[in-house]
Amino acid sequence: DRGAIKNSTLFTMAEKLNIGSHDLPVSAALNEFMKQGWADTEERDLAPLPVVAYTRKRWQRLSALFPNKRLVIPAGTFKVRANDTDFRFRAHSAFAWLTGIPGAEVVPDTVLVFEPEGNGHTAYLYLHPRSPRNTEEFFRDRRHGELWVGRRPSAAEAHAKYGMQIRHINDLAKDLKDDVETILVRGEDHKIDPLVPENDDEWRLLQMLAELRLIKDEFEINEMRKAVDATVRGFEDVVRALPLAMKEERGERIVEGAFYTRARVEGNDVGYDTIAASGAHACILHWMRNDGAVRDGDLLLLDAGVEVESLYTADVTRTLPVNGQFSEAQRKVYQLVLDAQKAALATIKPGAKFRDFHRASQIVIANALAEWGILPVTAAESLDPECGLHRRWTLCSTGHMLGIDVHDCAKARADQYLDGILEVGHVLTVEPGLYFQADDELIPSELRGIGVRIEDDIVVTENGYELLTANLPREIDEIESWMTRLLAE
Repeated sequence: DRGAIKNSTLFTMAEKLNIGSHDLPVSAALNEFMKQGWADTEERDLAPLPVVAYTRKRWQRLSALFPNKRLVIPAGTFKVRANDTDFRFRAHSAFAWLTGIPGAEVVPDTVLVFEPEGNGHTAYLYLHPRSPRNTEEFFRDRRHGELWVGRRPSAAEAHAKYGMQIRHINDLAKDLKDDVETILVRGEDHKIDPLVPENDDEWRLLQMLAELRLIKDEFEINEMRKAVDATVRGFEDVVRALPLAMKEERGERIVEGAFYTRARVEGNDVGYDTIAASGAHACILHWMRNDGAVRDGDLLLLDAGVEVESLYTADVTRTLPVNGQFSEAQRKVYQLVLDAQKAALATIKPGAKFRDFHRASQIVIANALAEWGILPVTAAESLDPECGLHRRWTLCSTGHMLGIDVHDCAKARADQYLDGILEVGHVLTVEPGLYFQADDELIPSELRGIGVRIEDDIVVTENGYELLTANLPREIDEIESWMTRLLAE
């Protein structure tokens, strides 16, 4: 009922405006004609996705933490980009982790519900299944109609592939009206929020969903390998594109575009906005305007990651000489950052403190800056947390957890993450950097405008760590040889 929809407080103004806003009238004859002559395209005998064996274990771990409580985890809904145009949809990370549904297959507005039953929970997927051809929905609904947005699974197909009980999304409001205590991941779907009273355990649910993801299972680690391998190919694409980038006024956009093409060809998207920072832009930690020139003789700091269809993302940085050869000053700064990274990596092992690798990198950097005569105090004095003057040139932490979010598990408690202990299955970045701003008069002039970050992705193993990004060169001579080969192709 269009009038009821327009008056519903559960619909945004953008949705109200989108209903038939540009549609031509549909005659009764056309309406009936559109419903005729369609083949049966139901997919039968579907096998469960490989991830299903892992999602069941994830459900059990979550269920044990919230006995007798209903848990509601929305995939999320459309987010308006401008007027009646939405951003490309990406499911909420907790929903993606618990369902394993590939990113492009998730139907917006889907909701995962863990219903307390017996000694645990049963997982129900409330979705908007594909519409039968004897209704108008498939050709008149701009939001879900297959003619507009493509095919979505039927209830039977979803059950077979995802290993869950399927219910229609229209039944959710009714099913949530009983007196079962319900905890919602709030703020992801404006239609669901009013249906569930606020609960003091909502923040705890977010914490537990983050902490449960800290240790990756075998499926997740393999997805991380896929993301890293695609990212390596994206970096190769960028090197090949550098001659064109140097010819364009906004050459950083050429760099960004080259990597983005790889991300879309091999994955779902980029895992975050690419940092394509040439010259002094490399000293801006989160430079994402990417509208600068790429000049012969400058360094290019490229921080980018492919997000694969499972939504796991790589997060990799290399700092490359645009012309393929480091200058003496560039070598000096780059080698220091590389030495700091090697010191950090040497601390990675089960039982080490999460903060150990950051401290190790900072010792190397502070000592070098003191030796170069840049620090106004000794290295030991600067390394005192109450001082920290070396951080003027290396402000950020040296790494973070990585996975289905680029800054993964961010809502975990400090004692489980930042102040925690490394365990087998943790996946993280190690990424020291030095950033000498172009207008910094406290450093030698030849170093001004040089920014270097080296970021690799690792998984903690029983014997230390696996360097997931091992196929992307990071030694100076290896980078120069690698770039020479790629530029000659």
